[in-house]
Amino acid sequence: MPTTNPSRWLRLLLKSLGPGLITGAADDDPSGIATYSVAGAQLGTTLLWTALLTWPLMAAVQIMCARIGQVTGQGLAGNLKLKFPKWLLLAFVIALLIANTINIAADLAGMADAASMLSGVNSRWFVLAFALLISWATVRLHYQQIAKVLKWLVLVLFAYPITAFVVGADWGQVLRDTFIPTFPHTRNEWATLVAILGTTISPYLFFWQTSEEVEEEKAEGRNSIAQRRGATTEELNLRNIDVGVGAFFSNMVMFFIILTTAITLHRHGITNIETSRQAAEALRPFAGNFAATLFTVGIVGVGFLAIPTLAGSAAYAFAETLGWRQGLEKKLGQARWFYSLILASTAAGVGLDFVGINPVKALYWTAVINGLLAPFLLVAILIVAADRKLMQGQPSSRFGWTVVAVTTIAMFAAGVAMFVM
Repeated sequence: MPTTNPSRWLRLLLKSLGPGLITGAADDDPSGIATYSVAGAQLGTTLLWTALLTWPLMAAVQIMCARIGQVTGQGLAGNLKLKFPKWLLLAFVIALLIANTINIAADLAGMADAASMLSGVNSRWFVLAFALLISWATVRLHYQQIAKVLKWLVLVLFAYPITAFVVGADWGQVLRDTFIPTFPHTRNEWATLVAILGTTISPYLFFWQTSEEVEEEKAEGRNSIAQRRGATTEELNLRNIDVGVGAFFSNMVMFFIILTTAITLHRHGITNIETSRQAAEALRPFAGNFAATLFTVGIVGVGFLAIPTLAGSAAYAFAETLGWRQGLEKKLGQARWFYSLILASTAAGVGLDFVGINPVKALYWTAVINGLLAPFLLVAILIVAADRKLMQGQPSSRFGWTVVAVTTIAMFAAGVAMFVM
């Protein structure tokens, strides 16, 4: 049967959905939900246009990262190590670990607060329970088992579009703010835009996407770098669609979170939101119990999707930089340092929640920092993606390279504007 047969193509597509879909969905973690809620509560629907902009930009970046993993047979840090000094790469991965650990703390706090709202049990018990459950699953389960669970968890993202339609909106105004950009005027508004960019086009996603392509190839029996080098046109095309679908879902959810908080909280003058729990609680009087519960359930489900991604991406980056054995297909005894870093990062996140810091405030500024650091990392990715020798004669397309370059310039520009406006 030829490749162009629609039914065969659809079966191949459904089979290929994995790394791109999971990465896109993990982008809408509880900390991201908090950032988007802050944007909607403070600025209403004026930043809805960012979801339309960041979809193709995020997709282009993640497609480039996926291609690097597919054709080189190794993760992003392993490729960067071949092009840049080790001290520079270490600076990147240390910053990644710090940012991810704060993100994990914020995500655990968001999940625990949401579970506490649903159950009435003290949230600190849930912080411990969720951390232990996620750590156990990450260490004990093989990659394919984890990937299957994560793919099903993507379904919780539909809670947010449903919530927005339950609440109701002025769709004429929504369309205007979606297709006619309103640019920020104050430093705080520019900081919010940078935070949105930083939490949507985030460094940890670059490392995770590339490493999961390697994991997919290992699962197919290609265990050495030599066996994994190169990719067929069909493999590249299917992954492009996978990533595009993941990026679409990520930005669709971002759109509806901003919309939901804008048409409820901002409309009623509630602009000071510090946690995802506050956002969910504030929804209840204006949107009803059903909408608030949906919003809350989504926070818990997406946390299970995001935390393994956060902890795993930093572990992959460190392992490749320092030459550790690594991979979610390995047992604990086969990759002790790799798993130790995953467990330490999660434990540190728990510790941050218990010492009394406000993890979501810390997270908001972590998103801003990610927005400032991501373009520097994107420059390095562009250099790797254009290297024909490193990319096995399959460098990024000129169009894809140009879109990522535009993304890099836009993120640099937003960062500068935050300081000079």
